[in-house]
Amino acid sequence: MARQTPVSRRERPAKPALTRDGIVDVAMAILVAEGAQALTMRRIAAELDTGPASLYVYVRNATELSSLLIDRLIASLDLSWDGAEPWRDRLHRLLADYSAMLAAHPGIARSALFVWPDGPHCLDLIELLMRLLTTAGVRPEPAGRATDLLLQHATAAVAEWDGRRDRGEQDLGDLVATLGAADPERHPTLHALGPALFVGGSHEERGAWIIDVILDGVLARS
Repeated sequence: MARQTPVSRRERPAKPALTRDGIVDVAMAILVAEGAQALTMRRIAAELDTGPASLYVYVRNATELSSLLIDRLIASLDLSWDGAEPWRDRLHRLLADYSAMLAAHPGIARSALFVWPDGPHCLDLIELLMRLLTTAGVRPEPAGRATDLLLQHATAAVAEWDGRRDRGEQDLGDLVATLGAADPERHPTLHALGPALFVGGSHEERGAWIIDVILDGVLARS
């Protein structure tokens, strides 16, 4: 029986060099295919045929990786504005697109609540929000605070719905039942008005109303 010819390690194809962009590429592929719960440094390292420690040369930790992923996702948004569309309409559309982007990748919204922006596309998003607000006449300082508040609200709203969907322990019917059971003597206002005031309208309608309330308040104080 012929002996198998050994293969020198030097004759094996060299592994592609690790890069930060390459790590984010793999993380994005895992996110799209399996969701945020599958994103671990160990899993990414396995896909790249290396050890987790090698990744930390390019990405400091999982928090930085989340920031880079969010920046990559934001790159898919339309962040242009030629001034023709009214500033408020453009801002509503921007935040709706941002929310839809987060909702398309469950778990990312929860990460976005706790990480700082990292990357040019995050800065593009902030730039557009600041431009829209200052065009509306908002002074720079309140415009900066309003930008933070608007992004925080949009992110938190998606994270809340993600959390409720994942846990599956309560639905809107539970809230309606609780509000509908308000005691007329202890909670006369709630009993008289009913639960519809709290749960009526679509999620999009309620979200748009909140954004308008924030904008009206900022404009009134600017």
